[in-house]
Amino acid sequence: MPRDGEQSRRRLLDAAAAEFAAHGIAGARVDRIAAASGVNKAQMYGWFGSKDGLFDAVFDEQLHRIVDTVPFDAYDLPGYAVALYDSYLTAPELVRLTSWNRLERVPTGDVLAGHTELSQPKLDAVARAQREGRVVDGVHPGDVYSLVIALAGTWSPGSLTSTASAADDEADHERRRAALRLAVQRALVP
Repeated sequence: MPRDGEQSRRRLLDAAAAEFAAHGIAGARVDRIAAASGVNKAQMYGWFGSKDGLFDAVFDEQLHRIVDTVPFDAYDLPGYAVALYDSYLTAPELVRLTSWNRLERVPTGDVLAGHTELSQPKLDAVARAQREGRVVDGVHPGDVYSLVIALAGTWSPGSLTSTASAADDEADHERRRAALRLAVQRALVP
């Protein structure tokens, strides 16, 4: 059974994830996070040092959660893209947190630059699949990965055109999944 401190920390991280996803780093309010979690601000600062430290902990946890929830498969890039699409429907906060991180912290370059433990195995797997003729060659493994992520995010909360919702008609989801699978297949699989 988790200790009360562990439960409090969990409530704080959950409340902070919701607050940061909705308002970004600058717009998030520590008072709202404390009220929503039932954890006082002094304890929050004791655990995370600052609002920025809390955002870092939330963002890191969310990145690890998506990696655990949607395993990367360089031999099935279309299936991976569709799994990401589905994960964005059920947990849109990761896309929102990533968007805020991009806007407020990392305006250029690799948004996962500080998380090579998450990205490098994927790039290595793409390079291996390219050597085996299972993924198009002539495209840098990092660019292959970026293209799959971008295509999977076509209808995500970060979309510039249209954002899907879990409440959308299942026929719409199936149409999007089929289009996504086909686009990734034709673009990246020989």
